[in-house]
Order: sequence, then structure tokens, then C-alpha cells
Amino acid sequence: MEPKTLAETIKAITRRHLEENGGLLMGQCISAVGWCNGTVPDCKGIIELPMTDVAGAGFAVGAAMVGKRPIFVIRFQDFLMLNGSPLVNYAAKCRELHGRGAPVFIRAMASEGIGPVHSGVLHSVFMHFPGFRICAPMTPGEYEQAWADFMQHDDPMFVSEHRSSYSNTRELPDVVHPRADVTLYVISLPRLHVAEAVRRLAEEGIHCNVLHLLWLKPFAADERLLVPLRSSQMGLVVDSSHEICGASRSIAYELMTASGVPVRALGLMDRTKCLCEPLQNRAPDATRICETVRCMLGRA
Repeated sequence: MEPKTLAETIKAITRRHLEENGGLLMGQCISAVGWCNGTVPDCKGIIELPMTDVAGAGFAVGAAMVGKRPIFVIRFQDFLMLNGSPLVNYAAKCRELHGRGAPVFIRAMASEGIGPVHSGVLHSVFMHFPGFRICAPMTPGEYEQAWADFMQHDDPMFVSEHRSSYSNTRELPDVVHPRADVTLYVISLPRLHVAEAVRRLAEEGIHCNVLHLLWLKPFAADERLLVPLRSSQMGLVVDSSHEICGASRSIAYELMTASGVPVRALGLMDRTKCLCEPLQNRAPDATRICETVRCMLGRA
């Protein structure tokens, strides 16, 4: 049997939840535009929401509060600037203030190939607010892990998906080199580019550890992450969201504090995310990762 793609895995998880658990899937234009890149099954339990962003998120939070454990689909993460209000002010605060959780599974989709208001990556924004569990799965196994975690907790979960990962069938194991010069911690889209960066750097005699990060919050600076860092004595966190006030800097700080080793951050530059020249601002690719590592090692 051919291995499942990530899109097929999401689709199967969704079908089980809707048909066997009595769950709901809610979102705008779910069936009108390719069933969200082939991740949504054609089955019962799907609610097409009107183009009323704040109200739609409110419906999802309400469904979570009465035990339906809805999957709330945001086709572009930029749309969370409006949809975010009920999630931040009700779902995330519900347990702390009222002793009762509002478990909504927020499928927040990112993209690399669409314009400046349809390609944002906003998981860093939601890390700021108490009450969310936040992850960025890029493999079928990681998505299964994220879903199992959601079903075990009553907290809202922000799942930062990237369309570039939907065709992926592979798991992405850590790579630890016995004489590494730097340890790379990669989040979201850069995880698909890091192997090429490591290959190029190895040709120059620069060896890298690679640690793949699924969980952004809660984040645990455990021995899996710290042992390679202490060995290499230098670290770099690479993410597809903006670097300033972002996940990369936050996690770099936690790793640096826990290890005593210098750790830098690399993300989007501090300007609009856009793929059009001359305003191009992409997630860090192999070239930018290599340039940053060389600079850190004084080999630029």
C-alpha cells in the first residue's frame, strides 16, 4: 500500500471525527474551492459558514463549549486577524476563567505562493495568548500526534498547516552529527528545505545537527533538544513566520536560557510577506539558511 500523504491523513482523521464522534467541521467556502486542497471529506457534519469572519469563529467556539469538538478551518491564516477575536477572548480564556474548556481544533492554513493578504503565517501571534496549544505538523505521523493530543485535552489547539506539506508522505527525523558546528531547529516550511542547506554546508566542511520542531506551545527545552546544542555550542531556530517578536526568537531565547549556549533566530524579514518582485519576502530557504550559518561561524 502506498504511504498516505499528509492531505490524505487529515482527510481520514476528519472523516472519523465527523462520522464516528459526531463532530463538526466549520469554515468558509469549504466545498467551493477544492475542498481545501483535498483535506476535507465529502460527508456529514460539515457546516458552510457565511463570509462573516468574527461570527463564524463565534459559532465554532460556541460549538466547542457544548461538547462538539469542532474543526474550524481557516483557509488563509491572514483571515485570523478578524476570526481571532472569539478564539482569543473566549476559547482560550474559558478554562482559566470559568473552569470549563472550549476545545476547538483550529486548522490555520498557510501558503507560500499567494499574494500579500493570503500568505501570512501567524502562529507566532497566537503563541502570545495564554490558553492555546500550538503546533506546526508537516508529516502524516505528526498530524496524528497532534490530533491525539487534541482529543486528550479540552484546550483550543492552533494547528499551523502549510499547503506545501500536503503532498508529503515522509516523516522528518532528527539528524545529529558527532562533530556538528551548529544545531538547526526548524519549524514549518523551512523543514522541507533544511536537508538541502545541510548538504551544501557539508560540502564546505560545516556540519549541522537538525532538530525538527512540532510543538511551539507548550514548548519543552528537553534533553532531546539540549544535548546536541551543548555539543555544537551554537544554535539557530528557523521559522516561516516573521522573525521580530516571533516563534523563532521566543524559542531561541528558551533554548539559550536552558543551555547557556548562544542561539540565533531566522524568519521572515520585517516587511510584508509577498512573493512578487521587488517586494519578495519568502520563508527562509536553503540559501538563506546557509548564508546565516556562514555568518554565525565567521565564514561569510
